[in-house]
Amino acid sequence: MNESQLRDLVPAVIGVLVRRGADFAAAEDAVQDALVEAVRVWPDDPPRDAKGWLLTVSWRKYVDAARADTSRRRREERLDGEPTPGPVGAVDDTLRLYFLCAHPSLTPASAVALTLRAVGGLTTRQIAQAYLVPEATMAQRISRAKRTVAGVRFHQPGDLGTVLRVLYLVFNEGYSGDVDLAAEAIRLTRQLAALADLEEVAGLLALMLLHHARRPARTRADGSLVPLAEQDRGMWDTRMIAEGVDVLQTALARDRLGEFQCQAAIAALHADAQTAEETDWVQIVEWYDELLRLTGNPVARLNRAVAVGEADGARAGLTALAGIDSSLPRYAAAAAYLHERDGDLLSAARLYAEAARSAPNVPERDHLTRQAARLNARLRS
Repeated sequence: MNESQLRDLVPAVIGVLVRRGADFAAAEDAVQDALVEAVRVWPDDPPRDAKGWLLTVSWRKYVDAARADTSRRRREERLDGEPTPGPVGAVDDTLRLYFLCAHPSLTPASAVALTLRAVGGLTTRQIAQAYLVPEATMAQRISRAKRTVAGVRFHQPGDLGTVLRVLYLVFNEGYSGDVDLAAEAIRLTRQLAALADLEEVAGLLALMLLHHARRPARTRADGSLVPLAEQDRGMWDTRMIAEGVDVLQTALARDRLGEFQCQAAIAALHADAQTAEETDWVQIVEWYDELLRLTGNPVARLNRAVAVGEADGARAGLTALAGIDSSLPRYAAAAAYLHERDGDLLSAARLYAEAARSAPNVPERDHLTRQAARLNARLRS
């Protein structure tokens, strides 16, 4: 059994322990300890029933920890005796864990970390490497999150929208360290889609697949960014695009539109164009209108202004931009692009430099700096 298959068992085992009386934090710790044991033992002595083995060992770890804690003697009495090993029932607690990890009392960063641990089955070290923080820092973050949700019980359905936003946050972290968070987010969203046959879950999965399909063309060998219009579309993963479009079309056919379906539809229109010049910007603007009708999201409004600039000309894009808060992230970059297309190179160079100073990451900062330098060179010539 490979690492991915092993991780797939984690949510179900945590769920069983919680239903048997363990609080979430203790159950998650016990399963992580059992995973360490599995990595050590399984290569030489693989179990016949992997889930049953993991559950049995996790329960032992939990009982041992409870007995070692003198402040929990009363709980130990309730836990006396170990359940008889055997086939594990088919009850799937993964969906409960998604809602628990996306609990509204948690910060987005904590919710993401807890999701990766409890549902994704990643170790604290792997999550810390992916987020480029010390392992001790990530361990503290996860511990605080687990304490926050330790007493939560599920008497009502959780907020699926929060779960989907957490998964999208994981996806947008991309790749760093030895964990590909974009691929991990797709794996988790596939898992959720198998449990919850809902249009917005499918919409998010489609959106991830369509964005991820362009990943090989997004950066050059030196790590610099390649804008969408300049990407080598022959490097796009056509099989992943086809899957994303198929998932999206199935969701849209149910006629219960949501924000992730709208975003996926926009991504699909980009993926459908053989060249940047063939992009159907008019339809993209229409999909942004739908997205704004559903959410009123200011970032969507900013992106719509750029799309209007492509569909109807830079001056129309600048008019659409005029009513948007200029403090919005990436506003200056969008304004710079539209001013350049409108022929105002001086304003565009100034705005590219301003955008570079507030860029969220080094590759984006360097790209915007190069754009400003390019226009300044033209202005001097």
